[in-house]
This record gives sequence, C-alpha cells and structure tokens, in this order.
Amino acid sequence: MSKTLLYGATKIDETNSAYAPVKSLAAFQWKNRVFVVFADRDKARAARQENQLLADRSALDERDLVVLKISGAGVRPLFGAPDGLDGEAIRRDLQAPDVGEFAAFLVGKDGTVKLKASEPITDGELFAIIDSMPMRAAESLKPDK
Repeated sequence: MSKTLLYGATKIDETNSAYAPVKSLAAFQWKNRVFVVFADRDKARAARQENQLLADRSALDERDLVVLKISGAGVRPLFGAPDGLDGEAIRRDLQAPDVGEFAAFLVGKDGTVKLKASEPITDGELFAIIDSMPMRAAESLKPDK
C-alpha cells in the first residue's frame, strides 16, 4: 500500500506544481477539504473507501470535508458537494492514475494535495491526518467547531 503525505511543507512553493492549488477544485478553496476517490475497475476498493468514510458523516461535517467519487469521467458527490464538477479536469489536475485504477487524494483548504493513497484509507487514519494539520488545530480552538 502506498500513502504519500504532502502536508509537511512549511513554505509553499507555488512554482512547483506539487504544491500548487488544484484548479478544478478551486470552488472549495478556503472553505472545504476535499477527499477524492478514483474508482477501480471492479469498484471494490472504491466501495470499501466510500463505506469507511460515510459511516461517520458528523465527523466529515466537523472537518468541513467534501467527498467525491470519480468513475471514468463522471463525478458523483458523496458528501457535501454540488453536482456539475468535471471529472476529467480533476483527474488531470491531481495527476491521478489511469481510468480503472484506484487512488484517493486529500486536498486541503489551501487547495493543495495533502495525501495520495493507492489503497483505501480508514476513516480513523484520514481524520488523524486532518486533525494533525495546523489549520485544523486552529479550527478546533474556535467555539463553533
């Protein structure tokens, strides 16, 4: 299983595409974190990932998380997102694997990729990653969160 955490940088180099905001998800920038699941051919891993995350909707809401599932070029909003997103643009901007290969990406509120995973990640692992981020720590100090 491959997981790559990318949120450790203290200074974002926006000239480096690895740290540039994801243009196709710009509508969520500074409002939501976005978890994008790219479905595998038989959709088994994508279904496992979907079930893991949607089991605790209040935790998703608490972390301002939007969950999207992309199968081919189609985007299915699973939690907190509107219809009408461009799956091909999201795939291109995230440099996701080919259609039919599973991948999952966490995009932070700053619009940059924080995590890439080639296998489903548990909700506990995802929430621990999010909760360890400085922006999330600051949010948890606010009385309304």
